[in-house]
Amino acid sequence: MAKNLVIVESPSKAKTIEKYLGKNYKVVASLGHIRDLPKSQMGVNIENNYEPKYISIRGKGDVIKGLKKEAKKADHVYLAADPDREGEAIAWHLSHLLDLDPKGKNRVVFNEITKDTVKNAFKEPRSIDMNLVDAQQARRILDRLVGYSISPILWKKVKKGLSAGRVQSIALKLILDREKAIKAFVPEEYWTIDSEFKKGQKKFKAAFYGLKNKKKALPNNDTVQEILGQIDRKADFDITKVLRRERKRYPAAPFTTSSLQQEANRRLNFKTRKTMMVAQQLYEGINLGGRQGTVGLITYMRTDSTRISTVAKHEASQYIHEAYGEAYAAVKIRKTKNPEGAQDAHEAIRPSSVMRTPESLKDVLSKDQMKLYRLIWSRFVASQMTPAVLDTMTVTIMQNEVTFRANGSKMKFPGFTKLYVQTGDESKDNELPDLNEGDKVKLTKTDPAQHFTQPPARYSEASLVKSLEENGVGRPSTYAPTIDTIQRRYYVRLNGKSFEPTELGEIVDELIEDFFPDIVNVDFTAKLEDELDEIEEGQQQWVKVVDQYYQPFSKEVAQAEDKIEKIQIKDEPAGFDCDICGAPMVIKMGRYGKFYACSRFPDCRNTKAITKEIGVICPKCHEGQVIERKSKKNRIFYGCSRYPDCDFVSWDKPVGRDCPKCGHFLVDKKVKGGHQVLCPNGDYEEQLQK
Repeated sequence: MAKNLVIVESPSKAKTIEKYLGKNYKVVASLGHIRDLPKSQMGVNIENNYEPKYISIRGKGDVIKGLKKEAKKADHVYLAADPDREGEAIAWHLSHLLDLDPKGKNRVVFNEITKDTVKNAFKEPRSIDMNLVDAQQARRILDRLVGYSISPILWKKVKKGLSAGRVQSIALKLILDREKAIKAFVPEEYWTIDSEFKKGQKKFKAAFYGLKNKKKALPNNDTVQEILGQIDRKADFDITKVLRRERKRYPAAPFTTSSLQQEANRRLNFKTRKTMMVAQQLYEGINLGGRQGTVGLITYMRTDSTRISTVAKHEASQYIHEAYGEAYAAVKIRKTKNPEGAQDAHEAIRPSSVMRTPESLKDVLSKDQMKLYRLIWSRFVASQMTPAVLDTMTVTIMQNEVTFRANGSKMKFPGFTKLYVQTGDESKDNELPDLNEGDKVKLTKTDPAQHFTQPPARYSEASLVKSLEENGVGRPSTYAPTIDTIQRRYYVRLNGKSFEPTELGEIVDELIEDFFPDIVNVDFTAKLEDELDEIEEGQQQWVKVVDQYYQPFSKEVAQAEDKIEKIQIKDEPAGFDCDICGAPMVIKMGRYGKFYACSRFPDCRNTKAITKEIGVICPKCHEGQVIERKSKKNRIFYGCSRYPDCDFVSWDKPVGRDCPKCGHFLVDKKVKGGHQVLCPNGDYEEQLQK
């Protein structure tokens, strides 16, 4: 019989650790939290120092019973939940349920699940860190006070099923503020003159810079024509200045939780929730087969630090020397500064062993696991490599005071880019001919072009995470559930990769901004995050922090109850009658957007989805209209209005014409750089439309 019981959160983590610890240890899972505040009530005694009323989570009865049974049989119980505030709180709740001494040496933490790390952690168990527990408890209680105070007001004044929270309200406000900026944006006209020059037989591109070597804007076509009028196309241009430089491009730091979520969204099209789910799998352990067994492949995935252990640096250096050569291994790693407010409790996200290359794991990882592991592995190894070196050249070209400039670059030494190119750095070489001051070149072509300034882009998941982090709102572990919540409540929707606010989101944001201004005050919320960090460090008392926040908030709640008038989300006439009872149909606002419903509801429950015709007859049945639909994952596709009688579907938009070669219907497909009309069979394509 095992003498020691170890409790972790998940069965896969339990399985991995048990193999490392041997027969004297039994490892079981609590399946996450086992105690929490009740769902049916506030669960916080405001009059008694905000004392929380914790209860066993519904459905966890058998798990708790099993844990108590195993704990009674064991000589010693170890609590090995994740090494963060949440994990510390789980350990504390377990110690209460199992009657363990929270001051006893029963807490074990490790940043990576590898044999040596886990065994060493069990040699140095510690007591539960109550500062970490208090920080998590303060966040949980504050979120409960805010959510359970505002949400009932929204139910009464707007509609049932709504919610409000500290971080989600800020995320919603950021998206709405961006939408307001887009609507208020007034485009401004500007022009460019891209040109082509020739030295001998070699041609190169340059762009208009200014007059007399001073930068000049081109606000309209009149200015452009005036500039072009100064140029003598038959005469040579002079190379007046050539500036040659060597420029270094340094690798990015290893991933933090936030930067991993952003890069996985940009590169892999992973949602933040999916990124964290797959990263958790890689951290908790993958069965590699053979003698290796189950191994945790990455370090802990909730971190805001870019720090790396000395052992990991040495192993990476050894790998780089062997795989790429001495020239690619950085002798002295460039120091990276942690984001302001970073807790630095854990290392950056890195592979637990660089020697486990993505190629060596291709037979054991799923498709998504491989994509994310390759991203983490490559970013970490690249961070330990030498910078890329580029030879750059800036050339000034003049005639009659009209100044053009050409910029060229050539990779001299690839450095880290041999392995990993950061998003935004995918520039190609632009090699210029050998140009020197005093050379003469000929102008071969000018291409004046009109442009208009563009409004700010809507937030994607990546840019929203970046903005939340830059504003100090929330913590890495909160971003995924926050983004998920504002979508589930239908406050925002994803259009492609961009967030758009809904009418419901606008109503909720306006109410919160008018009556609870501190909730959506970025600076106020960021200050609270700092105070939670101070609780963790033992510099603040959690009750005091909660009280400072709640007292002014409770007055706002009382005023809001009296002042907010009930908002009627009126049904819009649909313009046609119900095909069941003949009553007028209306457009209603539902949890997942607008839909058609009978005005006699609930007596008549006829509903229909709102569809959008694209003006194309179905290419399969030649009777129905092709309509725009949305999949369960909110992805747009096209189908026949006669479904289910006609089962035509297409991910790409039909254009109403057939391929001149094979007769298949043509589609408008989004491609890099714009749209292209093409045949899905690959027999025909038309010119790219930017």
